[in-house]
Amino acid sequence: MSGPRRKRPSLVAEKRGSGKTKTKPRSKKRAAKPKARPRNPLVWMMRAIMRMIWSIGWRISVLATLVLVGIILFYTATLPPVTALLDGRSRGSVTLLDRDGSIFAWRGEQFGGQITAETVSPYLKNAVVATEDKRFYGHFGLSPRGIASAVRINLSEGRGPLSGHGGSTISQQTAKLLCLGTVYDPGSGLSEAEFEADCRRTTLVRKIKEALYAVAMEVRYSKNDILTIYLNRAYLGAGARGFEAAAQRYFGISANEVLPAEAAMLAGLLKAPSRYAPTANLQRSRDRAATIIRLMQDQGYLSNTEAEDARQRPAELSAAAEARAGGYFADWVMEAGPNFLTDDTTEDVIIRTTFDQRIQTAAEDALQFIFDNKVRKGSEAQAAIVVMSADGAVRAMVGGRKFKGVAGQFNRAIQAKRQTGSAFKPFVYGAALDLGYEPNALVTDEPFCWDVPGSGEWCPTSPSGKYKGQVTLTQALALSLNVPAVKVFDRVGREAVANIATDFGIESDLAVGPALALGTSESTLLEMTGAYAGILNGGSSVEPYGLVQLNIKGDSTPVLEQTGGIGERVISDTAAKNLIFMMNQVVEAGTGGRARLQGRQAAGKTGTTQAARDAWFIGFTADYVAGVWMGYDDNTPLTGVNGGGLPAEIWRETMERVHVDTPARPLPMAEPARVAVKPKATERRRPSSGGSNTERVIINILEELFGR
Repeated sequence: MSGPRRKRPSLVAEKRGSGKTKTKPRSKKRAAKPKARPRNPLVWMMRAIMRMIWSIGWRISVLATLVLVGIILFYTATLPPVTALLDGRSRGSVTLLDRDGSIFAWRGEQFGGQITAETVSPYLKNAVVATEDKRFYGHFGLSPRGIASAVRINLSEGRGPLSGHGGSTISQQTAKLLCLGTVYDPGSGLSEAEFEADCRRTTLVRKIKEALYAVAMEVRYSKNDILTIYLNRAYLGAGARGFEAAAQRYFGISANEVLPAEAAMLAGLLKAPSRYAPTANLQRSRDRAATIIRLMQDQGYLSNTEAEDARQRPAELSAAAEARAGGYFADWVMEAGPNFLTDDTTEDVIIRTTFDQRIQTAAEDALQFIFDNKVRKGSEAQAAIVVMSADGAVRAMVGGRKFKGVAGQFNRAIQAKRQTGSAFKPFVYGAALDLGYEPNALVTDEPFCWDVPGSGEWCPTSPSGKYKGQVTLTQALALSLNVPAVKVFDRVGREAVANIATDFGIESDLAVGPALALGTSESTLLEMTGAYAGILNGGSSVEPYGLVQLNIKGDSTPVLEQTGGIGERVISDTAAKNLIFMMNQVVEAGTGGRARLQGRQAAGKTGTTQAARDAWFIGFTADYVAGVWMGYDDNTPLTGVNGGGLPAEIWRETMERVHVDTPARPLPMAEPARVAVKPKATERRRPSSGGSNTERVIINILEELFGR
């Protein structure tokens, strides 16, 4: 048996202290307080400053918040209805239609009409969101992630934080397009371009204002409202304001109808409208569109099949946009109309014109063909072409070899005043024919001089150095002989010749001396071509015109109308028919042989000025009149070129193309029936000052009756 059980000791920790000494009971007296540490002045000061900063800071924060809210509420209160913000142009636009009613050019900033986010093509709507602001439907006007990303990219590319990528939402971009609600004032002293540039300045203050305005729009409008404003206000190159105008201009369809390929190309313009405009560089625009298609695919807006189809079948320009035809013509028509309805119009204007896109293409192709095959590479020589009907309706105009697709370029067809050379001679012979001379009248080509008052003796020469002796007026014109032309000019008188040239439409100042007969005066290609049209139509003056009808968009009643350009009679119908015959011989047997057409009668005249600084060929068929000028802008002489050479070939190539599928018609000309008495002015020297037309006629009659 075991012994008695011992009680186990309890497990209690030993009391601190030594041994089993008992602690003394607490004294009733309170223990003395430990001495307080001395305060650290620096810590005390920092705490005081923090308390002060907090006290001021929260008050400033509250005040700043109230100010920002106030600004947002102010912006919200001042925002007008959405419909008032869709067309922000201070000026209108001009749409130009050809003779068939098809659009061929635009001027000014085009607004195609109001579209909405609800009615626009969903592909276009999604393309814009995918490109510009993929979080558009999830933020309240600002995207902190987008801003941070943009700042990071800008800094990594060595730019300032606000330079380059902006990280702006569509709402912020719309605020910028609206210029924070400020409307352009023409009386401000700034041009509209300067005003818009000022609105787009990127500064910290400006960005803050844009952010507040964007938030205000989010308060006032729905997301679709904001997107509607953006779709209507964005500039998309080539003068197109809004996606409706851009879709019409580039593709000839409404923005409501565009498919993924077109939608991607249009959305791609937002980054850099001028650079990515398809009319400037179609391939560059397509490459940009491919990027947008990828974004739409990645964000789920396009299926793989739709995206692949859009890549395989990229957007195509409309025929009008691709051709970019009639730029020079459009500029000319704009100048022809009243300024307040063209360049400075505040309305949208539609102008119907005489322009023929087929004929324009024919002229451009002809010019390109000659320069590609007959002119040395790298030549800086220029050329211009005008084609018109006999009544002065201009069908085509090429103002130079390289048109860059922008308005306001130098138009050599209407702005370059150049000496006309022998192209002026038909007016000399027209004056003689109108006074009764016949095409078979005789004149002698020989060395001859005139005493010109104030200038002394003047002796015209033969370009070939040889003289033909006695020739008919027809032969003299066909061979472009100088002495016979001056003799005829001397006989009929300067006043008669100058009057006929002026009445036919040559508005430039005409030289005083007999050298006028050889084309020393200056004129434009349009004037000269119009004057030749007067010969073709039977001797009546012609006013070249291109504007047929001008309407305000939406108004069926025209503001201006033009029905034809034929004016008063200048020479008799008989004289005109005789002159046409003489000019036909220029092509058939004279200096204009290279202009001869296969199976079709043509008439015309060559012209080459001193030192070959200008070369002309102007002529006509029964259907059209065409003029060609060639030269250098700086008056450098042409090398190996005269009017009967390259200009005649350009004319022939143009007219061959113009008359495709057009039945050949005979010229309205009369062949001479008899040989007339020769003008006796060839037998002695005479001063060229002359008398009036009446005096000249009387002298001619007396000399024919009684001799010299």
